[in-house]
Amino acid sequence: MSSYSPSFAVELVGREHSPRQADVFARLVALTLERGFARYTLEQAAVALRCSKSTIYALAGSREQLIRAVVVSFFREAAERVERRVAAESDPVRRVEAYLLAVADELRPASAAFMDDVAAFPPAREIYERNTVIATQRVRELILDGIELRAFRDVPAEFVAEVVTSAMVRIQQGVFAKNTGLTDAESYADLANLVVNGIIRPS
Repeated sequence: MSSYSPSFAVELVGREHSPRQADVFARLVALTLERGFARYTLEQAAVALRCSKSTIYALAGSREQLIRAVVVSFFREAAERVERRVAAESDPVRRVEAYLLAVADELRPASAAFMDDVAAFPPAREIYERNTVIATQRVRELILDGIELRAFRDVPAEFVAEVVTSAMVRIQQGVFAKNTGLTDAESYADLANLVVNGIIRPS
């Protein structure tokens, strides 16, 4: 069986925060998920967070670095929660389902404005793309494990993994949202249902 590998995560910007800064940064992440980042200024963020602009600037060297730090933090913390949910499951079928549903749950707080801004801002888009690659590798591992343990039907493992990988990439690229009107979170939830019910071995 495959071993654990990090998924849906990227490195965190290496900057130490004081407790006060950590609180401001956490609230900034929540604010950015709600409103996006292209259409509001740091001045507006400071007002919303009830702090000085200098407090926000102290979190990163520039606005671009701050946005990148926010996006990295969002995916890093999401990754940790996703893997905890997978680790809580021992059944191979439930592990695949738990992974995809956990990703769906983690994406739900991200507003359409945030996802649009991520797609339009190359540094943020690169982070999402890299996370999607890591996530597809993790799903591939989970599917191969399930087939090895005979929890799934005797289906072509690489074909199933390739189909899932293609779907996840198209979700990240915004193709599903454009063609179906579904959010990324809704698409992941439907993908989980489709995959698990399609490859589970009948009782």
